Amino acid sequence: MGALDPKTLETFLHRIPQEPAHIRNIGIDEIDLMGLLLKLIYRDRLETTRQFVDAIKLPYHIVIDLIQMALARNLLQTLGSRQADNPIDLSYSFTEEGRRWTLDALNRLRYTGPAPVPLDEFNEQVNLQKVTNELVTFERIRAGIGSLTFDDRIIEQCGPALNSGRAMLLYGPPGNGKTSVAHVFANVFTDVIYVPYSIMVEGQIIRVYDPQVHLPLDITSVADDDGLSVIRRETFDARWVPCKRPFVLTGGELTLEMLDLRYDEVGNFYEAPLHVKALGGCFVIDDFGRQLVSPTNLLNRWIIPLENKVDYLKLHTGKTFSIPFEELIIFSTNLEPEDLMDPAFLRRLPYKIEVGPPSYENYREIFDKECARQGVTLSDSGFEYIVQRLRYEKEMDFAAYQPRFIVDQVVATCKFMGQPLHFEPRYVDYALDNLRVKRSGDSNRESRTSARISDEQPVGVR
Repeated sequence: MGALDPKTLETFLHRIPQEPAHIRNIGIDEIDLMGLLLKLIYRDRLETTRQFVDAIKLPYHIVIDLIQMALARNLLQTLGSRQADNPIDLSYSFTEEGRRWTLDALNRLRYTGPAPVPLDEFNEQVNLQKVTNELVTFERIRAGIGSLTFDDRIIEQCGPALNSGRAMLLYGPPGNGKTSVAHVFANVFTDVIYVPYSIMVEGQIIRVYDPQVHLPLDITSVADDDGLSVIRRETFDARWVPCKRPFVLTGGELTLEMLDLRYDEVGNFYEAPLHVKALGGCFVIDDFGRQLVSPTNLLNRWIIPLENKVDYLKLHTGKTFSIPFEELIIFSTNLEPEDLMDPAFLRRLPYKIEVGPPSYENYREIFDKECARQGVTLSDSGFEYIVQRLRYEKEMDFAAYQPRFIVDQVVATCKFMGQPLHFEPRYVDYALDNLRVKRSGDSNRESRTSARISDEQPVGVR
């Protein structure tokens, strides 16, 4: 039809991991695979070939090869099938030798899960599903923002940053939506990426897929009407989970150790660090500068990955290996950037976006949305009263969080007093006092403020 050229189609098809055609194509020793299958059978009390395929996530014909290996070594024995014409439901059980062999394998390595993917295949797949593969447009970000209110200037700055795939810095006073801007990015990207359950490096297993980080997507599969469809399933490699691009948000709890492999000394396998789980997506360091790890140490840890798009991890055996650093790193802070980073590192952040106070018009728009949410109306004079008290008495700039805070407090007071929802001036005063505590000298400012706005003393609108 001419809608796609062959090169584009070939690139798309290769982004979907293809199941291995032969056991030697898996890239893992056959004995290790057989041991993994027997551990799964033991742990989950599996009986049939169908269950084996679903547990280890390998094609039917390869699972049959592993079963034959176990039968030849007298580790499994055949129990037969309830349906003579259905080999997928053929049942097996351990022999005494097989049970001893499996328990010994569990003592050496307690990982039980889908078959791992070799490191080189993992690296290749990560490079195929970079964030920069998607083109982000102004309309897509605007749609992702939804009901939030942001100046178009921020969207215009964020768009090129997202398309570059380079690290960015969001800075500005607290309460203006830096974290909300970062969350929008989770809805901007729509590509499907593939995350392995685990990878194998130098004989060591590293668990990557994390249900708390990765959001799996439903992929339409072949109907299992005749019991044999598992044999004829599509050639998609089930060791990979189709997911949305991950979005990982860390805050003050972040330590330097969380960016390294975590070795389970009991299970003898590893858990991938958070930034590895975020590959192909976004990794946000919120409240940067308030982490348990110092800003200098954190930045030094990532100088090379941010510059060269490659990270290096180390096994407890001393072996070091590299992985692509293909993800969008976002630093978010309400501290002064120049107090956190030296000029050399600031240079490595090509996009520095200030998320400042909302404009007068945006501030009113946020108020109107919050009032609509609570079912209360704010008059123009009532809004001006709030603005005057904030600016002249409290000496505060606008902040995007303030309207919700004020509206929620006023509504809570009305409910407590058993009154209809309305902006009673003294209830507004209570909310503003809770917004910022009084300090010495505030009484003098309050009297000056009252004199300034007395000629337009507003009343609440019910």
